[in-house]
Amino acid sequence: MRVVSLVPSLTEAVARTVPDALAGVTDWCTHPAGLGAVRVGGTKNPDVGRIVSLAPDLVIANEEENRAVDLAALRAAGAEVLLTEVRDVPQAFRELARVLDACGAAARPRWLDEAERTWSALPAPETRTTAVVPIWRRPWMVLGRDTFAGDVLARLGVDHVHAAHPERYPRVPLEELRAAAPDVVVLPDEPYRFTADDGPEAFPGLACALVSGRHLTWYGPSLAEAPRVLGEALRAARPRPARARSARRR
Repeated sequence: MRVVSLVPSLTEAVARTVPDALAGVTDWCTHPAGLGAVRVGGTKNPDVGRIVSLAPDLVIANEEENRAVDLAALRAAGAEVLLTEVRDVPQAFRELARVLDACGAAARPRWLDEAERTWSALPAPETRTTAVVPIWRRPWMVLGRDTFAGDVLARLGVDHVHAAHPERYPRVPLEELRAAAPDVVVLPDEPYRFTADDGPEAFPGLACALVSGRHLTWYGPSLAEAPRVLGEALRAARPRPARARSARRR
């Protein structure tokens, strides 16, 4: 089995389970370190010709991460493309199992079972916290409706302000983000690399949590430790006391 992965999350999952299957990966596939597969460009601008030259049995992609035009070009060139959709945590586990099976995994990997148990065992949050979650600046963009990262946060007791926005990743003026007065501003280090010196200064007077983008947005082996890693980062931000509301999980 020869696989080209166009999704960093799925690359990590395949590498942990059937590493010999990976023939090509994107420039953004950083986990695990030391991948020996051929680099085929970015997630949004893959080199279709290079991918085809690798003669893959399967190209794995994601409807959000990759462009439809590139996937159409791969199919037109004769490549089989497995397209995934991941909008929440349970769907992530289903899609991971489907991808690994298609990539020739002999059995369901232990890490996947452990990750699913970790999320299933999460206690219902005692309180809820409101958040604004920027994913880009210049212009400012935030999590909107129906996103995997939004579902991850909701299961940890964090409700992002723009969850009902008609767009999935809306552009929102900074003044409007500040005016929302959330309990915490969640700043991941990808896709935009927010840091202590680049992001928090835009939200004076608001608690800011710098979090791992891999644990917030990736659906792969990182899911097993995501609740702990994200929880620690959120607690370190020391947000104002959460507003009293139902502790019901999504």
